[in-house]
Amino acid sequence: MFVAAKRIIGTADAPSSNVVPITSARRAPAADDDGRLLEACAAGDGVAFRALMSRHLGVVVAAARRVTTSQAEAEDVAQETFLRLWNGACDVTVPPGGLRAWLRRVAVNLAIDHLRRMKRLGVTDDVPEQPVAADQLDGLAAADRASRVEAALAGLPERQRVAIGLFHFEELSQREVADAMAISEDALESLLARGRRRLRRLLEADIAELLAD
Repeated sequence: MFVAAKRIIGTADAPSSNVVPITSARRAPAADDDGRLLEACAAGDGVAFRALMSRHLGVVVAAARRVTTSQAEAEDVAQETFLRLWNGACDVTVPPGGLRAWLRRVAVNLAIDHLRRMKRLGVTDDVPEQPVAADQLDGLAAADRASRVEAALAGLPERQRVAIGLFHFEELSQREVADAMAISEDALESLLARGRRRLRRLLEADIAELLAD
Protein backbone atom coordinates (compact mmCIF):
# COMPACT_ATOMS: atom_id res chain seq x y z
CA MET A 1 0.00 0.00 0.00
CA PHE A 2 2.77 2.46 0.79
CA VAL A 3 3.99 1.90 -2.79
CA ALA A 4 0.71 3.27 -4.09
CA ALA A 5 0.97 6.20 -1.70
CA LYS A 6 4.51 6.81 -2.90
CA ARG A 7 3.35 6.94 -6.50
CA ILE A 8 0.46 9.27 -5.58
CA ILE A 9 2.54 11.82 -3.69
CA GLY A 10 5.74 11.52 -5.70
CA THR A 11 4.57 12.08 -9.31
CA ALA A 12 2.33 15.12 -9.40
CA ASP A 13 2.54 16.32 -12.99
CA ALA A 14 1.43 13.49 -15.29
CA PRO A 15 -2.22 13.49 -16.46
CA SER A 16 -4.53 10.75 -15.22
CA SER A 17 -5.18 9.64 -18.79
CA ASN A 18 -1.65 8.20 -18.86
CA VAL A 19 -2.50 5.55 -16.27
CA VAL A 20 -1.75 1.94 -17.18
CA PRO A 21 -3.60 -0.35 -14.72
CA ILE A 22 -1.33 -2.81 -12.96
CA THR A 23 -2.87 -6.25 -12.79
CA SER A 24 0.09 -8.50 -12.06
CA ALA A 25 -0.02 -7.72 -8.33
CA ARG A 26 -3.28 -9.63 -8.04
CA ARG A 27 -3.26 -12.71 -10.22
CA ALA A 28 -6.86 -13.82 -10.81
CA PRO A 29 -7.81 -17.50 -11.05
CA ALA A 30 -8.23 -18.86 -14.57
CA ALA A 31 -11.46 -17.85 -16.29
CA ASP A 32 -12.18 -21.41 -17.43
CA ASP A 33 -12.09 -22.66 -13.83
CA ASP A 34 -14.52 -19.94 -12.76
CA GLY A 35 -16.68 -20.74 -15.78
CA ARG A 36 -16.99 -24.41 -14.87
CA LEU A 37 -17.83 -23.59 -11.27
CA LEU A 38 -20.35 -20.97 -12.35
CA GLU A 39 -22.09 -23.45 -14.64
CA ALA A 40 -22.35 -25.84 -11.73
CA CYS A 41 -23.77 -23.04 -9.55
CA ALA A 42 -26.41 -22.32 -12.16
CA ALA A 43 -27.43 -25.98 -11.85
CA GLY A 44 -27.78 -25.57 -8.08
CA ASP A 45 -24.44 -27.07 -7.03
CA GLY A 46 -23.74 -25.71 -3.55
CA VAL A 47 -20.25 -27.23 -3.44
CA ALA A 48 -19.26 -25.26 -6.55
CA PHE A 49 -20.70 -22.11 -5.03
CA ARG A 50 -18.69 -22.59 -1.85
CA ALA A 51 -15.59 -23.12 -3.97
CA LEU A 52 -16.15 -19.78 -5.71
CA MET A 53 -16.71 -18.10 -2.36
CA SER A 54 -13.52 -19.57 -0.96
CA ARG A 55 -11.61 -18.42 -4.04
CA HIS A 56 -12.87 -14.84 -4.21
CA LEU A 57 -14.22 -13.87 -0.77
CA GLY A 58 -11.06 -12.09 0.37
CA VAL A 59 -10.91 -9.83 -2.67
CA VAL A 60 -14.62 -9.00 -2.45
CA VAL A 61 -14.41 -8.09 1.25
CA ALA A 62 -11.30 -5.99 0.61
CA ALA A 63 -12.99 -4.06 -2.20
CA ALA A 64 -16.07 -3.40 -0.09
CA ARG A 65 -13.99 -2.36 2.91
CA ARG A 66 -12.10 0.09 0.71
CA VAL A 67 -15.42 1.91 0.30
CA THR A 68 -17.08 1.45 3.70
CA THR A 69 -13.95 1.37 5.96
CA SER A 70 -15.93 -1.01 8.17
CA GLN A 71 -15.10 -4.72 8.31
CA ALA A 72 -18.62 -5.59 9.44
CA GLU A 73 -20.24 -3.55 6.67
CA ALA A 74 -17.81 -4.99 4.13
CA GLU A 75 -18.73 -8.52 5.16
CA ASP A 76 -22.43 -7.67 4.78
CA VAL A 77 -21.73 -6.31 1.29
CA ALA A 78 -19.75 -9.44 0.42
CA GLN A 79 -22.63 -11.62 1.55
CA GLU A 80 -25.05 -9.69 -0.67
CA THR A 81 -22.57 -9.85 -3.56
CA PHE A 82 -22.36 -13.64 -3.42
CA LEU A 83 -26.11 -13.91 -2.93
CA ARG A 84 -26.52 -12.04 -6.21
CA LEU A 85 -24.07 -14.41 -7.83
CA TRP A 86 -25.99 -17.45 -6.58
CA ASN A 87 -29.37 -16.08 -7.64
CA GLY A 88 -28.15 -14.84 -11.02
CA ALA A 89 -25.54 -17.45 -11.94
CA CYS A 90 -27.42 -18.32 -15.12
CA ASP A 91 -27.07 -14.75 -16.40
CA VAL A 92 -23.45 -14.03 -15.45
CA THR A 93 -20.84 -14.13 -18.21
CA VAL A 94 -17.33 -14.82 -16.97
CA PRO A 95 -14.95 -12.19 -18.41
CA PRO A 96 -11.58 -13.27 -19.88
CA GLY A 97 -9.78 -12.55 -16.60
CA GLY A 98 -12.15 -14.64 -14.52
CA LEU A 99 -15.05 -13.89 -12.22
CA ARG A 100 -13.08 -11.67 -9.85
CA ALA A 101 -13.59 -8.44 -11.84
CA TRP A 102 -17.37 -8.98 -11.95
CA LEU A 103 -17.56 -9.70 -8.22
CA ARG A 104 -15.41 -6.68 -7.33
CA ARG A 105 -17.55 -4.37 -9.47
CA VAL A 106 -20.78 -5.65 -7.88
CA ALA A 107 -19.28 -5.29 -4.39
CA VAL A 108 -18.11 -1.74 -5.06
CA ASN A 109 -21.52 -0.70 -6.38
CA LEU A 110 -23.30 -2.28 -3.43
CA ALA A 111 -20.90 -0.63 -0.98
CA ILE A 112 -21.45 2.79 -2.54
CA ASP A 113 -25.22 2.22 -2.47
CA HIS A 114 -24.83 1.42 1.23
CA LEU A 115 -23.01 4.72 1.85
CA ARG A 116 -25.75 6.60 0.02
CA ARG A 117 -28.44 4.93 2.11
CA MET A 118 -26.50 5.93 5.21
CA LYS A 119 -26.18 9.46 3.74
CA ARG A 120 -22.41 9.25 4.00
CA LEU A 121 -21.72 9.88 0.32
CA GLY A 122 -22.98 12.76 -1.82
CA VAL A 123 -23.17 12.55 -5.60
CA THR A 124 -23.00 16.22 -6.67
CA ASP A 125 -20.40 16.91 -9.34
CA ASP A 126 -17.47 19.15 -8.45
CA VAL A 127 -15.78 21.77 -10.60
CA PRO A 128 -12.88 20.06 -12.43
CA GLU A 129 -9.32 20.95 -11.45
CA GLN A 130 -5.97 20.61 -13.18
CA PRO A 131 -5.23 16.88 -13.65
CA VAL A 132 -2.74 15.37 -11.22
CA ALA A 133 -0.71 12.17 -11.48
CA ALA A 134 -2.59 8.90 -11.02
CA ASP A 135 -0.27 5.92 -11.26
CA GLN A 136 -1.80 2.71 -10.00
CA LEU A 137 -0.76 0.34 -7.25
CA ASP A 138 2.46 -1.46 -8.22
CA GLY A 139 3.49 -3.50 -5.19
CA LEU A 140 2.63 -4.90 -1.79
CA ALA A 141 2.91 -2.83 1.35
CA ALA A 142 5.03 -3.33 4.43
CA ALA A 143 2.74 -3.65 7.43
CA ASP A 144 3.98 -0.66 9.39
CA ARG A 145 3.81 1.79 6.50
CA ALA A 146 0.53 0.32 5.32
CA SER A 147 -1.04 1.20 8.66
CA ARG A 148 0.12 4.81 8.29
CA VAL A 149 -1.29 5.03 4.79
CA GLU A 150 -4.59 3.49 5.94
CA ALA A 151 -4.80 6.05 8.73
CA ALA A 152 -4.14 8.87 6.25
CA LEU A 153 -6.77 7.54 3.86
CA ALA A 154 -9.26 7.37 6.72
CA GLY A 155 -8.60 11.07 7.30
CA LEU A 156 -9.81 12.03 3.83
CA PRO A 157 -13.34 13.29 3.24
CA GLU A 158 -15.61 10.38 2.35
CA ARG A 159 -15.91 11.01 -1.40
CA GLN A 160 -12.19 11.69 -1.83
CA ARG A 161 -11.34 8.54 0.12
CA VAL A 162 -13.67 6.40 -1.98
CA ALA A 163 -12.32 7.84 -5.24
CA ILE A 164 -8.67 7.40 -4.21
CA GLY A 165 -9.29 3.91 -2.84
CA LEU A 166 -11.11 2.58 -5.89
CA PHE A 167 -8.84 4.17 -8.47
CA HIS A 168 -5.41 3.70 -6.91
CA PHE A 169 -5.88 0.61 -4.76
CA GLU A 170 -8.71 -1.42 -6.35
CA GLU A 171 -7.45 -0.89 -9.94
CA LEU A 172 -10.73 0.39 -11.36
CA SER A 173 -10.49 2.69 -14.37
CA GLN A 174 -11.55 6.32 -14.15
CA ARG A 175 -14.73 5.53 -16.06
CA GLU A 176 -15.57 2.62 -13.76
CA VAL A 177 -15.05 4.73 -10.64
CA ALA A 178 -17.03 7.64 -12.07
CA ASP A 179 -19.90 5.32 -13.02
CA ALA A 180 -19.88 3.66 -9.61
CA MET A 181 -19.97 7.04 -7.85
CA ALA A 182 -22.57 8.43 -10.32
CA ILE A 183 -20.43 11.44 -11.21
CA SER A 184 -18.73 12.66 -14.37
CA GLU A 185 -15.12 11.80 -15.15
CA ASP A 186 -14.27 15.51 -14.83
CA ALA A 187 -15.76 15.53 -11.34
CA LEU A 188 -13.79 12.39 -10.50
CA GLU A 189 -10.62 14.10 -11.71
CA SER A 190 -11.35 16.92 -9.27
CA LEU A 191 -11.90 14.49 -6.39
CA LEU A 192 -8.69 12.63 -7.17
CA ALA A 193 -6.67 15.85 -7.43
CA ARG A 194 -7.90 17.17 -4.09
CA GLY A 195 -7.62 13.76 -2.46
CA ARG A 196 -3.99 13.37 -3.52
CA ARG A 197 -3.07 16.82 -2.25
CA ARG A 198 -4.76 16.17 1.08
CA LEU A 199 -3.17 12.73 1.34
CA ARG A 200 0.22 14.29 0.73
CA ARG A 201 -0.39 16.73 3.59
CA LEU A 202 -1.56 13.95 5.90
CA LEU A 203 1.54 11.91 5.07
CA GLU A 204 3.89 14.88 5.24
CA ALA A 205 5.92 13.38 8.07
CA ASP A 206 6.38 10.14 6.09
CA ILE A 207 7.02 11.60 2.63
CA ALA A 208 10.83 11.50 2.84
CA GLU A 209 10.77 7.87 3.93
CA LEU A 210 8.21 6.85 1.30
CA LEU A 211 10.05 8.52 -1.56
CA ALA A 212 13.44 7.21 -0.43
CA ASP A 213 12.49 3.53 -0.91
